[in-house]
Amino acid sequence: MYLPIPPQPDCVAGWREAVRLVDLATGHQAQNVVISVAEPTARATLADPVVAEVDAFLSGHGKKPIETVANTIFPAALYRRYGAPQFFDRFRDNVLPKVRRSGAWSGYYFERMMELPRADGQPINQIWGIVERLRNPNVRALNKFELLIFDPARDVNDSPYGGQCLSFASLKLIGKATIVASA
Repeated sequence: MYLPIPPQPDCVAGWREAVRLVDLATGHQAQNVVISVAEPTARATLADPVVAEVDAFLSGHGKKPIETVANTIFPAALYRRYGAPQFFDRFRDNVLPKVRRSGAWSGYYFERMMELPRADGQPINQIWGIVERLRNPNVRALNKFELLIFDPARDVNDSPYGGQCLSFASLKLIGKATIVASA
């Protein structure tokens, strides 16, 4: 079963509506919550009063700030500083060695997006692959923009603790896409 959230204009509205609908669900729980956001970058900084208020609440309760959590999905500051594709190398060479603990997953979803393990040992950079397909006018199929986070070889175990909350992302193009990454 899944919980579809009606399309929302931005991430703030999307998260608020998702929380509202999950709270209304039996046991205040839902699986496979699907959120469609028209403008994913709108209202996505601490300059937005709602984002700033949530960030202050989290910080006041000993939780990680929003920017720290958001950087596990996409390290925006690193991207702004180095651009693509150079920031992938910076992330792999400078960030990951600092956060990895004895071979375990570092907690960065972005790591899985840019270095998904493959049987032959050569990881797949899923994000850069999506950028290349977006640039290719011959790619028209909408299923070419998927990101896999969950890895059964590393994630299925007998741990009593939960795993990542993001297992998969499906990106869809609506209208014309503007590619801002450089080659």
